[in-house]
Amino acid sequence: MASSSTPFENDPNLGGISKELLVHLPEDSEIWQNLKHAIAASSGFQRWRLERSVDNSFTGSALDNLVRSYLRETLETLAY
Repeated sequence: MASSSTPFENDPNLGGISKELLVHLPEDSEIWQNLKHAIAASSGFQRWRLERSVDNSFTGSALDNLVRSYLRETLETLAY
């Protein structure tokens, strides 16, 4: 029996998220896609991107990584 995996299973930045939670991610992938695009269109993300001189020609996994970095930095800032 072949095991199905998600693109998140090997992500070292999961911070202790259990495999049980990962099983639900494929069901939520459409939600993540919509949320990722909404965040990328936000003024906060656009300002963050300009401050880091990130080109606007990102797609797919590059956009995924940028949004994750933006969210991580934003949450770290809010934690202080």
